[in-house]
Amino acid sequence: MNNKNNNRRIISVQQILMWVVIFAVAVFLFNRPGSQTQTLDYSDFKHKVAEGRVADLTVAPGVITGTFQDADGKNIHFKTVRMEDPDLVKELSAQNITYKAQADNSWIGNILFNVLWIVVLIGLWWFVFIRPQRGDGKSAMNFARSKAKMQDPSKQTITFKDVAGVEEAKEELQDVIKFLKNPKKFQKLGGKLPKGVLLYGAPGTGKTLLAKAVAGEAGVAFFSASASEFVEMFVGVGAARVRDLFEQAKKNSPAIIFIDELDAVGRRRFAGIGGGHDEREQTLNQLLIELDGFESKQGIILMASTNRPDVLDPALIRPGRFDRHVAVPAPDLKGREEILKVHAKKVKLAPEVNLATVAKGTPGFVGADLANVINEAAILAARADKDAVDNADMDEAVERVIAGPQKKSRIISEKEKKIIAAHEVGHTVVARLTNHSDPVHKVTIIPRGQALGYTLQLPLEDKFLTSKSEILDKICILLAGRVSEEVVFGEITSGASDDLNKATAYARKMIMELGMSDKIGPIALPNGEDGEVFLGRDLSRHRQYSEELARRIDQEISDTLQAAYARAKEIIESHRVQFDTLVARLLEKEVVEAAEIDEILGLAPQKEETDGEHAPQKSDGDVPPQPEPAPRQAELF
Repeated sequence: MNNKNNNRRIISVQQILMWVVIFAVAVFLFNRPGSQTQTLDYSDFKHKVAEGRVADLTVAPGVITGTFQDADGKNIHFKTVRMEDPDLVKELSAQNITYKAQADNSWIGNILFNVLWIVVLIGLWWFVFIRPQRGDGKSAMNFARSKAKMQDPSKQTITFKDVAGVEEAKEELQDVIKFLKNPKKFQKLGGKLPKGVLLYGAPGTGKTLLAKAVAGEAGVAFFSASASEFVEMFVGVGAARVRDLFEQAKKNSPAIIFIDELDAVGRRRFAGIGGGHDEREQTLNQLLIELDGFESKQGIILMASTNRPDVLDPALIRPGRFDRHVAVPAPDLKGREEILKVHAKKVKLAPEVNLATVAKGTPGFVGADLANVINEAAILAARADKDAVDNADMDEAVERVIAGPQKKSRIISEKEKKIIAAHEVGHTVVARLTNHSDPVHKVTIIPRGQALGYTLQLPLEDKFLTSKSEILDKICILLAGRVSEEVVFGEITSGASDDLNKATAYARKMIMELGMSDKIGPIALPNGEDGEVFLGRDLSRHRQYSEELARRIDQEISDTLQAAYARAKEIIESHRVQFDTLVARLLEKEVVEAAEIDEILGLAPQKEETDGEHAPQKSDGDVPPQPEPAPRQAELF
């Protein structure tokens, strides 16, 4: 929708420029000086007539035009004002000069010439200002009008039945719905509903859907806008649009105003070089004023969503403005199953498809990912001319969302296949033989997306704390691919570049932020990767620790990586026979499942997945300290 509005704005500007150009060209054509037409005094004209040097005369009531020969014999066009001269016709006849008379219709030309500009100006004014108002309202006269879309209460079809996996958030929003339906219930006890409700969470968790469901449940008008729509190149437009949005909501109260991606205008003010945008700050100031200017008894609730609550201005999220913050987390196991059921309502599933099983195999997926899984499965089934979506389609859809589509056309040499197989088996063996790693689900060398192969680990249960042993195991698993290349081929390749980046990030975060280093101690240090450069602050902030400590940190990171590398090498070399057998099996079958991996390694089958909840979030394996617990996540190596 934003793209459509931008396209309309661009088209409107182009139309204005087009008409300005046409107008200027027309003025030039009508008023351009005649480069080859010379204006003569009437006396000069009479002299040239007496000399017989004029020809092709046209005698009109107000002007005489024709040509005359100059001293070089060149014909030059001329014009002169006609005077009352009764002898002119005789003089022309005496010199045998031919001429033609023209009727007196100059008044018609004058009227047409003068009226033409009026018609053109009226047409231009109508085309630019009036006609757009009859369409989508995005005319230049409405430039400062809000672009929020109002949804009529009678046409709202989304309710809480269409939202799953966020039960706690729905509970928090019940107060808003009850207030909009029966405000007197709260007012008689002296209670005031929060003016603003901030929905925050990872992308794709359903924040916008929740806001629409609240409006559908309450049956009130719903105004939705993106925060980026308020900001324009002209200072003051954003503030005017905020005022207009609240005025429209007051006229249609009770109503809900929903602003998506609030951080586009709600970022901290005076944040340095990266945050000195006057238009954005004026828009934010106006939003703060409007939040202070209306009372909850007016029946207006402001809702907003963001993925970055940490960058919002404190004045915006303080009590009295956005004073209720509702977390919209990634769904747990039960939530994922409920979300899959919602999206599978319109899809024909085969009887053997069990959505609970699909939910167990999709840890870390948010609502948007799960919707994509169902859609991809339906597309795959239709492509294969099936009558219903079966388990094979579901499994393939999950892998497409995790790692991308299969690259069947990618031709890989036998030598490179062996390197890829050894690399992935290195991840698999070390992951299976360490004590604090997630169970290995499968290993494959079928290319998907940018990956030439991968080892998939799925967690069994939620874990809201991460231990030092788990992080060290994870670093060891990441380095195992590079180790296996060195052990098997005596040579290393570029295939481990992403593994090295992740392993280094884990080690740095463990030492600098989580205080898990015995040599450095329990200390948290800024590492310049906390995102504040986006706000412009780190551009003027110096490092807050000494060069000596920085050297010790670098050394500790290097020692941690070297120890993990040596540990992975020891595990692979001590299980070289099983390692080689698994490599051969992987080259033969391209995909090896968990049961076969355990059989080759001579291990007991991995613990079956329990019905415990999974609430992982998709990421590249970061373990950031968060205000909320960070659950386990699916790992892809």
